[in-house]
Amino acid sequence: MREENGTNGAAPDGGGAETGVARTALLVAAARAIETHRPDALARDPYAEHFVRAAGGCSAWPLHPDDIPGGEADPLWGRLGRYFALRTRVLDDHLGHAAHSGERQVVLLGAGLDTRALRLPWPAGTVVYEIDQAPVLAFKQRVLDALPPVPGAAERRLVAADVREDWTGPLKEAGFDPAQRTAWLAEGLFLYLPADAEARLLADLHARSAAGSSLAYEVKLGLETAAVRDSPVYAETRRRLGIDLLGLFDPEPRPDSAATLAALGWRTESRTPFAHSRALGRGPLPEENDALAANRWVFALK
Repeated sequence: MREENGTNGAAPDGGGAETGVARTALLVAAARAIETHRPDALARDPYAEHFVRAAGGCSAWPLHPDDIPGGEADPLWGRLGRYFALRTRVLDDHLGHAAHSGERQVVLLGAGLDTRALRLPWPAGTVVYEIDQAPVLAFKQRVLDALPPVPGAAERRLVAADVREDWTGPLKEAGFDPAQRTAWLAEGLFLYLPADAEARLLADLHARSAAGSSLAYEVKLGLETAAVRDSPVYAETRRRLGIDLLGLFDPEPRPDSAATLAALGWRTESRTPFAHSRALGRGPLPEENDALAANRWVFALK
């Protein structure tokens, strides 16, 4: 199950019956909406607020920085929200570089509420495959259908599949060509998958990646201490939104996916979110008992 774009859990249905995973997808959408209105926005997603408004149970959530009394000091909508915005920006930049380096196939593993196919400046001929469960894709499309069409966007191909099961068959049926270079993205996915599902997904991805393909994903290093698990980021998200982020993390020991990829011939690089905050001049920085300190963003090239 995926936290970020609502993937592989129950989809938002507009009726307030979201599961924790789907509500977390909406949390990230709300964070992107707030960031969009910041004068120093790390990333802008004009579609994000429409997803939040279309779903039930989120009417009191802020969608603008002026709606957050504590500003960036607020552990939920400030610190955690800015983290999601930073992650969005970094992965936007990664995919932009991949596309302009010649990768014309993009696969979003657990796409959920991701709108990169619409909002990023893609080179002509780019195809973005969005893999997620059918209810998630249906909710997303209903919202997008009510908005003006976007000229010049990448071609979107929706692939209804569960990444814990067979997703490669539906992807091939949608027109995916494993002989072409591909930019793969698993944003906020591996933290929530069982270890064996992560291993299978990596093996399937590797087998369908031509030389020159790239992959970006997020992992969390090891189990967090009790003090970190009691941090305001986790506590406030649970108290104010009813989302238990810690309960969504898979408790099994995590595989060393970067080492696995390296053994298969991929060149990998792992970075902390704080390195990107410093490089961009904004975003969360380390603090005591930090819920973000164990997060790593991995970038791989085959």
